[in-house]
Amino acid sequence: MKKLLTLVLALVMILALAAPAFADEVPNGEKPVIWFNRQPSNSTTGELDMDALTFNDKTYYVGFDAKQGAELQGQMIVDYLQAHGEGLDRNGDGIIGYVLCIGDIGHNDSIARTRGARKALGTAVPDAAQGKTEIETIDDVDPTAVGTNTDGSSAYVQDGAITIDGTEYIVRELASQEMKNNSGATWDAPTAGTTIGTWSASFGDQIDVVVSNNDGMGMAVFNAWSKDNNVPTFGYDANSDAVAAIADGYCGTISQNADVQAYLTLRVMRNALDDADIMTGISIPDAAGNVLSEDLFYYDEDTRCFYALNGAVTADNYESFLDATAPNAAFNNQLTEEDAPVKKVWLDIFNSTDNFLNATYLPQLENYDGILNLDVEYIKGDGQTEANITDRLANPSEYDGFAINMVKTDNAASYTSKLQ
Repeated sequence: MKKLLTLVLALVMILALAAPAFADEVPNGEKPVIWFNRQPSNSTTGELDMDALTFNDKTYYVGFDAKQGAELQGQMIVDYLQAHGEGLDRNGDGIIGYVLCIGDIGHNDSIARTRGARKALGTAVPDAAQGKTEIETIDDVDPTAVGTNTDGSSAYVQDGAITIDGTEYIVRELASQEMKNNSGATWDAPTAGTTIGTWSASFGDQIDVVVSNNDGMGMAVFNAWSKDNNVPTFGYDANSDAVAAIADGYCGTISQNADVQAYLTLRVMRNALDDADIMTGISIPDAAGNVLSEDLFYYDEDTRCFYALNGAVTADNYESFLDATAPNAAFNNQLTEEDAPVKKVWLDIFNSTDNFLNATYLPQLENYDGILNLDVEYIKGDGQTEANITDRLANPSEYDGFAINMVKTDNAASYTSKLQ
């Protein structure tokens, strides 16, 4: 009997030593929370939601510099127009008319891109709703969709001007709208493809340029209309299909360095889980040699936000951006389980149909989750309601950390309330 008891006790001790640590040993409210892609903020004013960004001492945001990217897109468009003036004014009316596909009128990134294009093209007016009376930075620009503005009478934009090969042209935003489908999903590519049909039927030969807040919508317009009509089209995100289409006439896009963002999303999570210096593997090489160069990102300590920097992708350099899902060798080195024990992470993608998130960002996350020893459960939302995502966070105690991509930037509390 004593021998049997001794064996049982020994077996219990062995099992106890071998058993993994359970995530619920740490209170859910103290686990790492990494907001990414959609910054917790007021969707009307853009003011950051510091309650969400400081939910606990392991909470951070990872995204990209929306203003820098927006200004870069605007400058890319202006540079193209000035270099390709011949035949640009398709109907010879002295007006360079453009249409604008807006992704989400309540999303900081979409707002910034609308503002950046208008400021660069000279069609911006001060945002009176925010008390602005003059434009000093893109933050001062009214981002309101104009609907239709073929006569130039909208209060939300003004006619600009551009000199091309010695000739001055009026620049006019002919139309703009949020691309939102009947179910409520924004940044909707099929809606953009349908809308360009409506616009072109109404004022087709007045459209000289297409500007889009992202490549998903831009490519929908390009494939449906502007490619066949030889109308310059510009997007944002550097999705692989859009970059490849530059060879066929798509005029340019902006890389927001999805590889850097995806790595940062999981790297910051890894560091927070390990109670490591938050810059480990970022500005400080980790044990495996992973590190980011200073020209790829910056960190705003006051708001706990990491931002990837953007780059323009045009006919001059697109070949080096053709594979948007390729990992970066500078930060793709495997961590050992001794240095970084496997941890379980809950991560959601706000919209299962969003082109950039699913075709570019998600594959990049999958490039880096394994090398950082993170067992990530990927949740895909419907792009319409937070509940479609939060209802699947039924037992947060099963996870060691949470990476959150909201439907609406105002709704951070609907996630953090699940963790308290």
